[in-house]
Amino acid sequence: MAQADGSVAECNKAIVRASFDAWRAGTGSPFELLAEDATWTITGNSAAAGSYAGKEAFLSEVIRPFNARMSVGLKPAIQGIYADGDTVIVLFDASGTARDGRTYANSYAWFLDMQSGLIVRARAFFDSIAFDDLWARVKPGP
Repeated sequence: MAQADGSVAECNKAIVRASFDAWRAGTGSPFELLAEDATWTITGNSAAAGSYAGKEAFLSEVIRPFNARMSVGLKPAIQGIYADGDTVIVLFDASGTARDGRTYANSYAWFLDMQSGLIVRARAFFDSIAFDDLWARVKPGP
């Protein structure tokens, strides 16, 4: 997907940046870029740590239960976005309001391997203490 004025890396970076812009505006999310057979790995020891095989597994086991704990969804603020070949790295902060009225805020680093404009593999790093606090404290809503 190389553009006339840039490399594959720059094209992938632009695709990911646009998905974050849509997420911030409430009109989309980076998860829309996941290939159906993508693998998403959450590193570390949080309650959600592990590898999820397939887009639906990740969305149903992590993203939907997370969003069901929020009354105001996360809004990302990119601190840096970098690309090297097929890999895009996004460093960002995100915050929202949990169903109990408390602010949830975290910092993230996502390493996204792209293929034909889709995420085929992701590795996510974040503050597991903040995540686990929300996961245990707030029960998912309807």
